[in-house]
Amino acid sequence: MSDKPFNIINKEEETQAQSVIDIDKSLSLEEQIKGLIGSSDIFLFMKGTPDMPMCGFSANSVAILSQLGKSFKSFNILADDEIRQGLKEYSNWPTYPQLYFKGQLIGGNDIITEMFHNGELNQLFNQ
Repeated sequence: MSDKPFNIINKEEETQAQSVIDIDKSLSLEEQIKGLIGSSDIFLFMKGTPDMPMCGFSANSVAILSQLGKSFKSFNILADDEIRQGLKEYSNWPTYPQLYFKGQLIGGNDIITEMFHNGELNQLFNQ
């Protein structure tokens, strides 16, 4: 049995993720968010960290990215309420996780999962 109970795609892959923990708080909130999103081609705002997701949706998103063998950066929105609330307004997307690719919002867990299953997510990342 897996030690990752939220991994609903039921695959064990090594995660190629880097958690971002330091943010330049001297910048405006929008600049902080843009800086995070722009720090990696693939960026995931999630609850928890890739090694310790704090919700099933975040865990599933990490598992999908790991299954695709993609390296990505992430930010734990539970660690910074200002970023957590500000990102909802920035993206006009009310829930987490939120996946960005080359600065553009892809969507949340449902969209990521659907795109993974129909092959669109892998195609997008390989463009």
